[in-house]
Parts: sequence; C-alpha cells; structure tokens
Amino acid sequence: MKFSSGRYARALVVLGKSLLLVIPVAYSAFLVWQEWRFRQSVITPAPAAVSNSTVPGREELDATAVATVLGFTTDATRQASTESLALQASFVITSGLSKALLADSQGARMYQVGDPLPGGSVLRRVEPGQVVLWNKGREELLKLQPSAGRFLRRFELQEAPHTARVPARFLRPISGPAE
Repeated sequence: MKFSSGRYARALVVLGKSLLLVIPVAYSAFLVWQEWRFRQSVITPAPAAVSNSTVPGREELDATAVATVLGFTTDATRQASTESLALQASFVITSGLSKALLADSQGARMYQVGDPLPGGSVLRRVEPGQVVLWNKGREELLKLQPSAGRFLRRFELQEAPHTARVPARFLRPISGPAE
C-alpha cells in the first residue's frame, strides 16, 4: 500500500484536527474525575481511632498559688518602701529596659530593671512616677517625690550689672593695605 503525498498530507490534516478535538475532551474528562474524587473524600469522614479508655481529668491549677510561686502579689496595694532611697526620675521605654534615677546618701545613680540596690533590694519594675522594689520576699513601692521648689526659677540680679569696658582700639578698623 502506497501513500501518495497528497493523501499523506490529508491524513496528517485529519489527524491534527482530531487531536485538537481529542486533547480538550480528554483533559476535561480528567478534571471531572479529579473533582469527583475530591468530593468523595469530603463526603466520607476520615476514619477515627476510637478508644474505650477514658482519660482521667486533671485538676485545674490554683492561679493564686502559681502567682505566688512566680513572685506576684495578689493584693493591689503595695507597701511603701523602707529603703533609704529617693526616686528622682523614671525613664519608661517600651522597647528595652526601663531605668530609674535613685538617690541615697552616697549620691544619685541610674539603675535598670534587675539591678541590686544599695539596701539589698532589687529593682523589679519601673513605672511612670514610681518604681517597684523586691525586698525580703515582697514588693515595695517607691514613689517619685515632687520637688519642693519651682521647676524654673527666676534669677534676680543682686547688684548692678557690670559693664565691661572694651578698649577703643578693638572698635577701630585696622589700617593696612586697601582691598
């Protein structure tokens, strides 16, 4: 059986047209089959392992006991600090360690959260206007002391203003070559 070039070309054209029809139909059938499998898996529940043994219920933890172990206090009022310190400034920083300026008889010094203080207590928390100290197993509060004087003071002249006498030679132009 011999094919002529014209018949061979027609056969290729028919084959190409049929492939253009068969490929989309086959792909559509494949997508329909995948959708059917997906819907079947959603409809049928997954097998679950059932055990007859019951898990014993746990007792709930006492929140007060946990807070006490972690060092928190349950009462809202804290006692005033017995330390011989004075809070002069508190610097509260949202991203980082806050600091407090505390003064004692030796002078003022900056402290960060967690630093030990001269009286044996530890700086626990810095808040605006106050700091919380940890002293002998309890929290103590040290508040910012308001200053007795005004923030900005007016200086008053006690004697007549002293006018400095400027020699006249500094006020005269220097004689030299003309520019």
